[in-house]
Amino acid sequence: MISSLESSARLAALACAVVAFVALASGCAAARERSTDFFGVITPYRIDIVQGNAITSEQVALVKPGMTRAQVRDILGSPMLTDLFHANRWDYIFSIRRQGTEPQRRSVVAHFEGDRLVRLDAPESLPTESEFVAAIVPVQRSAPRPLELTEEQRKALPVPAKKDLPPPPEATGAVRAYPPLEPR
Repeated sequence: MISSLESSARLAALACAVVAFVALASGCAAARERSTDFFGVITPYRIDIVQGNAITSEQVALVKPGMTRAQVRDILGSPMLTDLFHANRWDYIFSIRRQGTEPQRRSVVAHFEGDRLVRLDAPESLPTESEFVAAIVPVQRSAPRPLELTEEQRKALPVPAKKDLPPPPEATGAVRAYPPLEPR
């Protein structure tokens, strides 16, 4: 009888432990979704993920129907996706996930007939080059500290002690005369 009481007590303790573990694990996941830093202090490092070709509105403006594949490649770069079954279509896909900025994803599709470009499907909202650079610069959380001391901080520095240094040794050995580098 004692062994059945012990086993039922162990089973109850195990069930309580499982319920507590599940509750704690789900709480951690909810906290992770709410914030990217732990306790508002420690921010984990997240790698920047950049894939594809960053295509700007200036590049799209240079591409005209009738251009060859080589000309399109010179302007837009190599396509991210070329398909053997859709040989007349090039897909330029760009995505970036960077800590401190919003994720971005854009797609530009070039359609060809033979070797000539027929049309270029690009979104109207492609950024200019300067807008793109501004969009990928991470947001700073605090102002950077100045790299130069203020006048008050300079005055507070200790004065270095001047030591009597011996004079530098005189040059010994043969003195060489080198020819001039340029003719006179």
